[in-house]
Amino acid sequence: MAEKEDTLLEIVTIGNSVLTRKSEIITHIDQEVCKLASRMVKTMHAAPGIGLAAPQVNRGIQLITVDLSVGENIQDLIILANPEILNQEGEAILEEGCLSVPGVNEKITRPYRVTVRGIDLDGKERIIEAQDLLARVFCHEIDHINGKLIIDRLSPLKKSLIRKKLQKQREIG
Repeated sequence: MAEKEDTLLEIVTIGNSVLTRKSEIITHIDQEVCKLASRMVKTMHAAPGIGLAAPQVNRGIQLITVDLSVGENIQDLIILANPEILNQEGEAILEEGCLSVPGVNEKITRPYRVTVRGIDLDGKERIIEAQDLLARVFCHEIDHINGKLIIDRLSPLKKSLIRKKLQKQREIG
């Protein structure tokens, strides 16, 4: 039975191997990619979140959704296939969380400004200049399609402490 387009997707969490693998390039924007993007947007808004990458919903492809308005302003929604950072400038350290690493919020260093290139759902190349929070979200989601999580950006000691904390949470239930 085919899944309905408005059905929310399950967000996978740390420990799922799809989160640690580099995702496959999308070679063709077809109906399946568009349906997945639509479901990812609905899932991201319901979470609520401001970004979601396909690996977070157990799909190993290079697709991201970003919406700083969390569904309040349709013009803020960005969907990109095969996004990549062309240029980055500056540095900003802010607390960051992740839907796939629940309960963890850590100070992460990211570029303040980035230039991102990707393909929209119409198959057109888009180049987006982003700064501040939008730049951070792009970097975070592009990390996901490259098999990186926020804890991979922390010191080995901090990473180890968080892994222990998450393991205890799993044991407790």
